[in-house]
Amino acid sequence: MQADTLIAGATLVTVDATRRVIADGALAIDADRIVAVGPAAEIVPAVQARQVIDGRRFVVTPGFINGHVHITEALFKGFMPEHLGFDESVWRWAVPLHQGQTAAEQALGARMSALAMLRTGTTCFLEAGTVLALDAVMEALHQTGIRARVGRWVLDRAFAPGDDQGAMTDAALALLRDELDRYPGHDGQRIAAWPLLIGHNTATDALWQGARRLADAHGAGISAHMSPAPGDADWYLANTGRRPVEHLARLGVLGPGLSLTHMVHADAAEIALLAETGTNVIHCPSAALKGGYGTTRTGRFPEMAEAGINLLLGTDGADTADLMRPMTLMAGLFKDARCDTAVFPARRALEMATVNAARALRLDSQIGSLAVGKKADLVLHDTERPEWRPLLNPVDQLVWCAGGGGVHSVWVDGQRVVEDYRCTTIDEAALYEEIQQAAEAYVRRSGLPPVVPWPVP
Repeated sequence: MQADTLIAGATLVTVDATRRVIADGALAIDADRIVAVGPAAEIVPAVQARQVIDGRRFVVTPGFINGHVHITEALFKGFMPEHLGFDESVWRWAVPLHQGQTAAEQALGARMSALAMLRTGTTCFLEAGTVLALDAVMEALHQTGIRARVGRWVLDRAFAPGDDQGAMTDAALALLRDELDRYPGHDGQRIAAWPLLIGHNTATDALWQGARRLADAHGAGISAHMSPAPGDADWYLANTGRRPVEHLARLGVLGPGLSLTHMVHADAAEIALLAETGTNVIHCPSAALKGGYGTTRTGRFPEMAEAGINLLLGTDGADTADLMRPMTLMAGLFKDARCDTAVFPARRALEMATVNAARALRLDSQIGSLAVGKKADLVLHDTERPEWRPLLNPVDQLVWCAGGGGVHSVWVDGQRVVEDYRCTTIDEAALYEEIQQAAEAYVRRSGLPPVVPWPVP
């Protein structure tokens, strides 16, 4: 067998159909595909490769898939105060900081977020739906080599008197139609557009249903925010007489093509509907903890898992792009909340960041596991580090001991985008300097006050 690259002697955590972990394994890449996976004794003699990598110091995993990340928040990372309530953090800080960016600034934030994800083992992500300058962002992402599903900021509800509701809905649907036509994803494109609704109470019934029709016609999915705090349920009950998921069920938009982010405040009836329809749920434990959403007190994620709901993970804001941190949190939060160490074992957290996420992104035939025929999206974790030694249980140690700082190399679509801890597609030093200058100028322009309890001169 001919191949471009052979990684020999590594520990392979395949997350394949049988969940094989191969202690002395080998994996071959040809073009953009994995062409061989198995014990080194079987694979190495059968493959002629142009490049052979000694994998004995590495644990190899599928590339991680971030189910919810605001990539343009990289421009104001660390600027928003942590003591804010939900409404103030969203409407006084987050929304103006997102909407005030130029196209060049959004592209810069996207490149920075892509770098941060690639360097920590994330090879694919689903944007959270707050991109404004779609063309500039798409071009920036293409240059990095990352895989993504991205969409523009979409909402249509007329809250102000005098707003033309019909015109707002028509404009939102036209925007969705345009981005899906120009950035299709049904032919295996690495980066494509999805309808990404802001969610909460910002979309009318007509927009929800129109987005569903457009997504189905283009082979795409939909993602939206819902129920991080009690306010969403309160609004839907007051205005529709039903809780959010019950209302979406009545509209006919639930299903495997829909992913709802947060869902901290979901009741038993909503969980039953999510399970019955195959709707995906994205949990962002880091954001939930920082935002004080009540995830450990109120969140029913163990019940969601028990009901068979497909759960995946997101990092949400720009505080961290390292998806290994939410994996650790997911494996631990509900053990403590339920006083039950059997809840969400490490292997389940890893599945949420790989195969579960691939399924939600409608890419499970292409990514999410190390298997012959799948896209060559994979990560080499360096075990010649203190957090990895001794190496006795690769899956548990990956989730409980390791972090993104130990990511040595990354491939996306067969291209090595990180090598020896450095990104091959981005001039890191130049990007760090550029975004530092741009961020300082931007936060000054925003007019929002810096809130630093220990002043920095």
